[in-house]
Amino acid sequence: MPLLDAWKHCPRCASGLAGDLERLECGACGFVMYANPAPAACALVEDDDGRVLLTRRAFEPYQGMWDVPGGFIGETEHPLDGLRRELLEETGLEVEPGEWYGAFLVPYEGRTVVNLVWRARVLGGTPAPNDDVSELAWFSREELPPLDEIAMAETLGRWLEEAEG
Repeated sequence: MPLLDAWKHCPRCASGLAGDLERLECGACGFVMYANPAPAACALVEDDDGRVLLTRRAFEPYQGMWDVPGGFIGETEHPLDGLRRELLEETGLEVEPGEWYGAFLVPYEGRTVVNLVWRARVLGGTPAPNDDVSELAWFSREELPPLDEIAMAETLGRWLEEAEG
């Protein structure tokens, strides 16, 4: 279901909203809401052997699937600060973001998340699943789970293609 599909009344004044699934406006108070994607910061964390760190999701959406570590960025948080915070919360690892990898759109509970992905290296910490993660594992390209078992399959698909190219 698109983000604005269920919006019928203005959250400020309770008057009716008019518009479409991309933009709604309140004729009474002028409030406007756009169906923008939610930003997240994620990392392809590789070790010295070329393996990538994946997390298993503990909760819906995508419960039980493998995923690239990361999460939502706070409203006033810089994306790289959000990446460092999320990886520490989820994995117990302190990381340093490096090369920009790309932006990937992923459906998430009735909206779209734009995942901003960087390569990152581990600086320290003790790896342990935490927060909304039930398991951590390092995977070589040959050991990677099937893409239909990975929440951010497009990102990992590109990672696999890099070895072929």
